[in-house]
Amino acid sequence: MWMRSISLAVLCLTTAGPLALAYALSQQDLIARIKEAGYSQVEDIKSTPEGMVVKARKDGRDVHLVVDSNGQIKERD
Repeated sequence: MWMRSISLAVLCLTTAGPLALAYALSQQDLIARIKEAGYSQVEDIKSTPEGMVVKARKDGRDVHLVVDSNGQIKERD
């Protein structure tokens, strides 16, 4: 019985864990993740249906980024 309870708890944590993490990023965590990816001067953070939209700089140029619910950072055109 206790083995089944442990297995169920592990299943719940592995399923909900990544989803909870993606939605639980604070603004500071978001900025830190973007800076770790090589961007600087992170500003003007806005929430949109496609994810968090951010202005930043990389390699001396201004870029617009989208950070999706999985935490993936993509440059916008």
